Amino acid sequence: MKEKVKKVVLAYSGGLDTSIIVPWLIDNYGCEVIAYAADLGQQEDFAAVKRKALETGASHAVVEDLRDAFLVDFVFPTLRAGAIYERKYLLGTSMARPLIAQQQVKVAEEFGADAVAHGCTGKGNDQVRFELTYMALNPKLKILAPWREWDITSREDAIDYARDHSIPVSATVEKIYSHDENIWHVSHEGGPLEDPWHEMDEDLLKWIKPINQTPDQPEYIELDFKQGTPVSLDGKELDPVTLVETLNALGARHGIGVVDMVENRRVGMKSRGIHETPGGTIIYTAHRELEALTLDKASLQYKDVIAEKYAVMVYDGEWFTPLRESLDAFVDTFQSCVTGTVRLKLFKGHCLIAGRKSPFSLYREDFATFGKDDVYDQSDAEGFINLVGLPLKVEALLAEFGVKKGKYRAPDYFRTFKRD
Repeated sequence: MKEKVKKVVLAYSGGLDTSIIVPWLIDNYGCEVIAYAADLGQQEDFAAVKRKALETGASHAVVEDLRDAFLVDFVFPTLRAGAIYERKYLLGTSMARPLIAQQQVKVAEEFGADAVAHGCTGKGNDQVRFELTYMALNPKLKILAPWREWDITSREDAIDYARDHSIPVSATVEKIYSHDENIWHVSHEGGPLEDPWHEMDEDLLKWIKPINQTPDQPEYIELDFKQGTPVSLDGKELDPVTLVETLNALGARHGIGVVDMVENRRVGMKSRGIHETPGGTIIYTAHRELEALTLDKASLQYKDVIAEKYAVMVYDGEWFTPLRESLDAFVDTFQSCVTGTVRLKLFKGHCLIAGRKSPFSLYREDFATFGKDDVYDQSDAEGFINLVGLPLKVEALLAEFGVKKGKYRAPDYFRTFKRD
């Protein structure tokens, strides 16, 4: 018997890992198990999930619809920050974990539980995301992580355990991919994908159409933003859930949003995964374009620095931290003018910009035109270039005076290329 635990709230999905954890916790800790399932927009029969939790030993099964909270409180702030992990990943799983853990803590306090548990492996990122949230929100709760305790060492072992305990699961040894789904994305890992040389099988995709099955004609849409947050599609204001679901359908139909990447996990190893983020890809593309129109040069460049830091913090599970909250305050300031409309062309896996406009646009046609204008004296450029180039001239003069060797001497073309 393990350390004494009276009541534990388990983050429960009804998948392979959490299905076997319910009886395992009861057998090894002698505790009451409350299964907590979050509806984040995954296509799941939550009545069946709840029933399965109770049938495998849970005393209570709690299901909450968190789709709106997920988008408003986690996805859109990350979008407004421009956060993309390692140039590709739109952080669908990373953002979901702190929300689930936050609600677990809430349920634990409501039921008087003294512990929380998750089904994350000891090699993954999610264990960090869950546990940092537990510690930030209620450090008195005990944390149970069965994958770091039991003698089950692989998904094959987990399938055998489920069979031995008559627990129905959909995973098989032949089809052993690990999937994570919510309203923002679907991700796939494991199985043949563990070989980075293995090409993704198109039948793996759950949402997005293969390119050869997409329409042969492009589709145009207009996406409106208010202070960096998407609010309407083709002039029709939509609630966050409806907006993202609609864009998911549009992007999926045109083959948009598939990412195949090798990423650096928080725990120090690399992993390979496939991410489907059709609606998110459309929104990010439009948001970046609107920022290019409305942010000044220095602000845009510095925001890119913030975006990278924000992405790493979200990926690493550092959502409930003072720094992340401070970065949000910074982002709020810079997003105050990111309001306007972006027209997009969706076609054969591409999301292309077809137009953009904003009442806060910093683009001035009368300044940028190659034609005649009255606002820019081209002769002024000579003095500007002389000032910018002054340090280079000083460096070159030192070389001429023999003080130091010049860095950028012209090559000797006569030695490099011999003439006939």
